[in-house]
Amino acid sequence: MQTFHAEQLSLGYTAEHIIDALDLQLPVGKVTALVGPNGCGKSTLLRGLARLLKPQGGAVLLDGAAIHSLPTKQLAREIGILPQSPVAPEGLTVRELVAQGRYPHQHWFQQWSAEDEQALHSALQLTKLESLAERGVDTLSGGQRQRAWIAMTLAQETNTILLDEPTTFLDLAHQLEVLELVQHLNQQGKTIILVLHDLNHAARCAQHIVALHRGQVIAEGAPQDVIVEDVVRRVFGVESQILRNPVTGQPMCLPIRLAQ
Repeated sequence: MQTFHAEQLSLGYTAEHIIDALDLQLPVGKVTALVGPNGCGKSTLLRGLARLLKPQGGAVLLDGAAIHSLPTKQLAREIGILPQSPVAPEGLTVRELVAQGRYPHQHWFQQWSAEDEQALHSALQLTKLESLAERGVDTLSGGQRQRAWIAMTLAQETNTILLDEPTTFLDLAHQLEVLELVQHLNQQGKTIILVLHDLNHAARCAQHIVALHRGQVIAEGAPQDVIVEDVVRRVFGVESQILRNPVTGQPMCLPIRLAQ
């Protein structure tokens, strides 16, 4: 079984570390949500896990090998990344966008293949975009556009998918649409790591939650072990009451006031 973890990982954009000597094991075959306040290092950590940001110390290991030592195309066949608020070139159709996900599988002597076509069709089908394949990406609603970007990531056919705030700027219905897609993909065997702001969304879709504060892991584990009043206070500086969701049975955070 594939292993994916950070070992003494330090990340930053200057000499100052945002993530400092962090150890983190990412469970395979599960949805992991990274949560925490703005500036805590969630997106920085995700960028490090995707090799978009070079470690200032430590390493990210995939099956025991540092991902920075792997050839780019090999890594792109293992890990798919959807950054926050991506922008497609003007006039690009959904089909053309999703097809870009096949780049890691192509070679100079073999461009588009039957396998590429099948992967594209499967990605469109999973994200329910078949009827919109010839539509311009810039003509889609927010939820449809997000599904198109996820479809492109799916077309890579990676075992692991990283999503940076996939529900940001979406209305409630489209947020639920994306979260349900994440759960469906996980049921297909995908390992998914995503950054979320909403604790209740994290409890809804993730089996494993990592709570970050100032670049350090404050708590990690199942939703009922992480979404507790003490952790919410330490991580977000908020007093809260934790209820049980009457539909899912998962914890539900009700903010009350700023902690004193």
